[in-house]
Amino acid sequence: MRALIFGAGGQVGRALVASPPAGAAVTALDRQGCDIGDAEAVRRAVEAARPDLIFNAAAYTAVDRAESEPEAAARINDAGAGQVAAAAEAAGARLVHISTDFVFSDGDGVPIPPAHALSPRGVYAATKAAGERAVAAAAPGALIVRTAWVYAPVGANFVNTMLRLLREREEVRVVADQKGTPTWAPSLAGALWRLAELGASGIHHFTDDGEASWHDFAAAIAEDGAEAGLIPAGRRVVPISTADYPTPAPRPAYSVLDKSETWALLGGPPPHWRTQVRTNMKDVAGNG
Repeated sequence: MRALIFGAGGQVGRALVASPPAGAAVTALDRQGCDIGDAEAVRRAVEAARPDLIFNAAAYTAVDRAESEPEAAARINDAGAGQVAAAAEAAGARLVHISTDFVFSDGDGVPIPPAHALSPRGVYAATKAAGERAVAAAAPGALIVRTAWVYAPVGANFVNTMLRLLREREEVRVVADQKGTPTWAPSLAGALWRLAELGASGIHHFTDDGEASWHDFAAAIAEDGAEAGLIPAGRRVVPISTADYPTPAPRPAYSVLDKSETWALLGGPPPHWRTQVRTNMKDVAGNG
């Protein structure tokens, strides 16, 4: 199998590159290797790699900055996604496209199934929803996997931001009334490879097990970070409300995804998010 990964410099892309199945020949392209907003560059990359399978892990993910850069966000998340899908379809390659829980504004306290109507709020969310539609139109057999709250040992993510803040401050304030599911990038990458091997198509949801608020997530980072020697012990994580921390882009109040169909296909759920945070901290400490 020949696989082509767009967005190989991001945390999901790096995890995909690090975990291919036996026998897979991988071509990994980061933003410098191929700008998916450039249709001709995408076409040339696909022609050169001659892949059987394409992962689109490239995305504009600066949620708040997207509010002031809507064209830049749409160029990658909407047009770029469609261009990758069109090139995959023309080459006869299967496509795995990564999307987000942000395409839903609120699940009303009930895990959101894949077939639920989209209700994006904000530029980032709207461009990711448009990207899903573009992929489905250009490559009807594509696999679209929505995930949430992704983090990894390296890169710009909530875990590394919290570790930095907890080194600098004795106390941090974190929103406690938004709920979702933290997802470790290697866990997601393993699921993406397996779903591709199984020939899955359509829309699937995948995160780690369980649910949490951002405050729950931060408290776990503080506990496990101190245990791993990454931050001083005794740092405090104080719960606040969304109203106490306004942001340019709105966030879903409840975006826990219903993964039951995907987990059944994969043979069961992944580890709980709390377990994955501990594993991630060991990796961070080992690379420090």
